[in-house]
Amino acid sequence: MMKYDLNIPENGALDLVSVGALVHRLDPGIIPFRKAGQCQIHVSGGEYNVAANLADCFGLRTGIATAMVDYPIGDLIAERVRAMGVTPFYKRFKHDGVQGPNMATVYSDQGHGIRAPVVFYNRCNEAAARLKPGDFDWREIFSGGIRWFHSGGIFAALSPSTSEVIVEGMRAAKDAGAVVSFDLNYRAKLWNIWGGHERAVGLLERIVRHVDVLVGNEEDLQMGLGIPGPEAASKSKLDPSAFIAMIDKVTAKYPQIKVVATTLREVRSTNHHAWSAVAWVNGRTFAAPTCELDVLDRVGGGDGFAAGFFYGLLSGESEELAVKLGWAHGALLTTFPGDTTMATLEQVRSLAAGGSARIQR
Repeated sequence: MMKYDLNIPENGALDLVSVGALVHRLDPGIIPFRKAGQCQIHVSGGEYNVAANLADCFGLRTGIATAMVDYPIGDLIAERVRAMGVTPFYKRFKHDGVQGPNMATVYSDQGHGIRAPVVFYNRCNEAAARLKPGDFDWREIFSGGIRWFHSGGIFAALSPSTSEVIVEGMRAAKDAGAVVSFDLNYRAKLWNIWGGHERAVGLLERIVRHVDVLVGNEEDLQMGLGIPGPEAASKSKLDPSAFIAMIDKVTAKYPQIKVVATTLREVRSTNHHAWSAVAWVNGRTFAAPTCELDVLDRVGGGDGFAAGFFYGLLSGESEELAVKLGWAHGALLTTFPGDTTMATLEQVRSLAAGGSARIQR
């Protein structure tokens, strides 16, 4: 398929495989965590979310290469992975009952109105951080054919070895003919643990040299790739001009990149966001509409966009429709609890085509 110059394989046993970390998020809703009496448990992971969304909403065949710990929390997470229809490729670890290793925990509360959401972590002795090259048999994983391979900056930031796992997977995916994508997802707190910004830029540069499709906002491009932004910042977070102004610098440094995409979000209050998206595809820019969102749970909206956008490209839709599908799915995802999708493909296509919230009978 020559469309977009991505050369996406037409067929494969797996449409997309992600490599990343699985986490579980404890969510007491609008109650601050320090006052919480109960919470929901969501299974998540920036890289996993894309695979889960593509399987559950969009009906694609996806997989996740990741760490799994043999203890009840691991069992809970593995059950959710199965429920979303994602094929797991696990490197298994034993739990010693005291020190781990552990499946990472994310704690959050949703905030409300003028009170912002709060997210914090416990990634102590996380099994995924122990992953290293050689832990996955990529040739076997890709043996039936692979169309798309995805990873992200959160997994890259977990330890010195995880970025090497990403590079190893990307090289094997390229050898198998797959398109390679990467979501920069720059998290300063994670990088600061073991090397800070300079170390991050050096490692992310090695990764991005293998990438065809890059996801990241203006800040991600500046912080993750060390690319200076425009001198005059745009007044509105919905204005794509600052993002677009950086594309020439990105493609000059990484000429193999064919697509760069991001969401645009202006937070008016915790539960009211303005939402849009933009993508640069081989020299042309495509923007989604802007809509006003009544947000239930904002976590995972960016991964929701990436999944819908990738689906559009994998399905051979026009660039404009691919961006709208990503925008629509990301918007819908903020109306559900949890980090992964509860939307249907019909809902996504309806919103992308200009649908409304009128009752469906």
